[in-house]
Amino acid sequence: MRRYVIEDTRHVPPFNQPASQLTIGTRPLNIHQEDLFQDVLPRLLPRAQRNISLGGTLRHVDEMTTIQDAAIVYRNNLWFDAEFLTTFLRAAIASKRACRASIPGDDAAFRTYTLPLTNFEPVQDGQGKQYYLLDLWYFPNGYTPDVQPIVVDSDAQEMGFYSVPDFMTMEQGSLTHYAPGRAVISIESWVHVYYASIIFSLFARASRFDRYVRTHNFRSLELLWRALIEQTQLLSTSAVVTVGKNTRIHPTAVITGPAAIGDNCNIGPGVFIDNCTIGDNVTIDDGCCLMMSSIANNCFMPFRAALYLTAVMENTIVAQNTCLQMCVIGRNSFVGAGNTFTDFNLIEQRPIRAADINGTLREVGQVVLGSAIGHNCRIGSGMVMFPGRMIESDVVMVAAPQRRVISRNVTFEESDHHFIGGKSANHTRFYPRQDEEEDVITRTGW
Repeated sequence: MRRYVIEDTRHVPPFNQPASQLTIGTRPLNIHQEDLFQDVLPRLLPRAQRNISLGGTLRHVDEMTTIQDAAIVYRNNLWFDAEFLTTFLRAAIASKRACRASIPGDDAAFRTYTLPLTNFEPVQDGQGKQYYLLDLWYFPNGYTPDVQPIVVDSDAQEMGFYSVPDFMTMEQGSLTHYAPGRAVISIESWVHVYYASIIFSLFARASRFDRYVRTHNFRSLELLWRALIEQTQLLSTSAVVTVGKNTRIHPTAVITGPAAIGDNCNIGPGVFIDNCTIGDNVTIDDGCCLMMSSIANNCFMPFRAALYLTAVMENTIVAQNTCLQMCVIGRNSFVGAGNTFTDFNLIEQRPIRAADINGTLREVGQVVLGSAIGHNCRIGSGMVMFPGRMIESDVVMVAAPQRRVISRNVTFEESDHHFIGGKSANHTRFYPRQDEEEDVITRTGW
């Protein structure tokens, strides 16, 4: 069995990188895909086909016509979890035909998270039901144009994650999310990074855990037994909270699961962690509060920083007294002390808009949503960020009377290092835009 990758080179704003190089949760997307295939395929394929090798990289869908052996083909900006991939491949292999993954148009989770800010075209089956084709194929005997769609639903359940006054929901009831049992999304915006890292990963993990405990009595008894032995609450036992090697956790820290903490981490006194995924070599100091968030490798959070439904990529610092809500922070960035990233429009109470992969503002369909910071950014102290805004990679921002409230997107050309510090200002740009990269290659040949 060979694995072919269709390369998507488009840059995702504000990171100025292709989706395959962005960190989703604690791993880059391309590593996540490779690991999933190596884990899922051997369990589904006959023994003779379990040797999985990379067949090559394709630049366009049309190049699939050259495939002559059994193959899996996918676009490298597509994020999917093990449950979605397993369901699709099991049905495809059983059919013994060339198949393509698709999702139903009436699925609540996919309609809410996967479809916004993308350009999927709907297709109708013989019964008039609508579905959307994904760039994920299975060919048992080489390429053939006769491809059968395999429709995979999300098996989602609605979760009311908190109750708020009606004016904030713009309707009666609670703010809700759909926690999928199977998830897939095309990464074309920072919003998709947020959905994949938080909703499709952490919410989905919690939902699967709840379902499993409700339907397996022995699992419930195991949790109760561990709580008695370990002298802790049910959701803080080692069956629910996994901790890596050489990680130190202060006795006063409170951690509730499901949660995963990597190797060589340091969790300080008074820290609260709820349903989070934390990578390796992460330091979380006194009094920090992390709820339903993901922290990638080598990050540092000084005292009293707060993250709520936020994804932070590797090698990033979030300083003290800063509050991030429903945000995505790029790698190698610094967010200074006392910043607040808001998630609710106070004046225009309508769904928030965010930029798609072409930079066009479109409605996300969410009434609450935070903001995004690119890679290699340096954000000063004491700023307020409006919902849905972006700060482009390599930007330096210093608080000033005329710019403490960030009400619009900030580009690299507006970075303060161009105007402050004179000749002594030095901030290397590592993430140019795609058209600028192509211009450099044209001029230099590199």
